[in-house]
Amino acid sequence: MFTEVINNFMRDNQGIVIESVVKGSISEKLGFQKNDKIISANGKSLNDIIDLIFHANELGSILVVRRDKENLAIKIPDNISGLSKLGITFKPFKIKTCRNKCIFCFVSQLPKGLRKSLYVKDEDYRMSFLHGNFITLTNLSAEDKKRIVEQRLSPLYISVHCSDTEIRNKMLGNPNANNILKEISFFAENRIQMHTQIVLCPGYNDGRHLALTITSLYKFYPYVMSIAVVPVGLTMHRKKELTPVKKEDAINAIEIIEKFQSRFRRKHGESIVFASDEMYLKAEKNIPPFKFYDDFPQIENGVGMISQFVHQAKKINIKDANHNKGLRFLTFTGASFYPYLSDFAKKLRKYGIDINIVKIENCFFGNTVTVAGLLTGRDIIKAFSDIAKKDDVLLVPDVTLKDGEKIFLDDVSIDDVEEMLDLKVFVIESTPQALIKVIDNMQKT
Repeated sequence: MFTEVINNFMRDNQGIVIESVVKGSISEKLGFQKNDKIISANGKSLNDIIDLIFHANELGSILVVRRDKENLAIKIPDNISGLSKLGITFKPFKIKTCRNKCIFCFVSQLPKGLRKSLYVKDEDYRMSFLHGNFITLTNLSAEDKKRIVEQRLSPLYISVHCSDTEIRNKMLGNPNANNILKEISFFAENRIQMHTQIVLCPGYNDGRHLALTITSLYKFYPYVMSIAVVPVGLTMHRKKELTPVKKEDAINAIEIIEKFQSRFRRKHGESIVFASDEMYLKAEKNIPPFKFYDDFPQIENGVGMISQFVHQAKKINIKDANHNKGLRFLTFTGASFYPYLSDFAKKLRKYGIDINIVKIENCFFGNTVTVAGLLTGRDIIKAFSDIAKKDDVLLVPDVTLKDGEKIFLDDVSIDDVEEMLDLKVFVIESTPQALIKVIDNMQKT
């Protein structure tokens, strides 16, 4: 049987390459090696990690590996299910890029000198399924759509912006873009779930167009699971003239959204459509309470992050933490989140924790960019250069760093920050629990 499986793929140039094999793992014991290319699973050829997940989802799967022009068949033990237990990491697949020229494209607003991956205009349905990246559906082939349905690549995260094709195409800078509602209708008919977003651009998709877009998307509920409305993000490096979302624009948008929310909650018991936290801040309105956000379907899109943080902060029992060890902690955030983190810090100081919160202005992208996730290493070093002392401990929120690495947007590293400021630096998750945990652990040592 192994010989038959191997011979069927002797000429197959597809496959996914193993980047690393964990020492002592099941994969090492089975004989997998770095740079092996897995070309098939249970007789099905593989293009990427999704194919592997889909075709190797049964016990006792047989994987064909290409190594030095030789094909080897490796059988996964019958008691092992799920790739995560194997101890293998894979090299990333080549990303499908965007051919649109969106008037608000953030990549086009980036200055030179950032890490190369930031300039990639991702438009890949696989990244949408795996990581929640938003896509416009403008580069899908018939084969792509067929695969999404067959492999149940759900949910997808879709940038809609406007249900009016003429307006949407103008916003995308693509006169030939397909009708987004037809695409969404296809996926809804095939029971693919979707989370959608509307980037609000005054003069384009606001007012009645916003209301019409929400109405149009709601027709596909429950397959359209959520709708997020976020204000357009503009940096000082932008080349195209675009009106930012001002207080009045944000207030008007929230009023429209709240009318739909009231209706949806009465009918379905959930909000479905949400304004991002930044929209409430621009409108100078209170952030809705925790229960308002249902199961937080778009928290990674800045919807409900503040409410969740405040809720978690209230539940923490600070009295049980270890304090008063003479350590001074420093941390930071952007202008938009500063009031909330600052309030939490006041609570910590009441229990003897010496912590200083610094609000950092984004000099790199401009002061209109107020979120912590877009702060650069250079701005952080500059902000603490006159504040930090040698024995201080700097706590860096993980949202400011590249996933899985200790590098900021401008390629400044954590080591660079430590060296320049001459203090200890620790990376923490952006939650009140993580903040308390690291403070508690450090004061025990």
